[in-house]
Amino acid sequence: MKYFAAFSPMLDEGKSQKYRQDHLDYLENLGKEGRVFAKGRFADGTGGMVIYIAENYDEVEAIVKNDPYVVQGARGYEIYEWVMTTDAVLPKK
Repeated sequence: MKYFAAFSPMLDEGKSQKYRQDHLDYLENLGKEGRVFAKGRFADGTGGMVIYIAENYDEVEAIVKNDPYVVQGARGYEIYEWVMTTDAVLPKK
């Protein structure tokens, strides 16, 4: 499996607010499937980022294109394969 960072720049703030819960529910379901490594919004309100776990770019792009934010035109997207290197110890849930 590989990691992919998907940036979701803000396109329409009103739509983003309207479809926020749908977006969060979508990510929650993907998280339960083991597809989401990390997620969060940018503090300045310009969008957010999700780090997905997938086999390849096409798989992630299909996931991102089905996100309610993208479907409804609230956010755009940019996807980059991310090669994680860290010595950090992640907290247990």
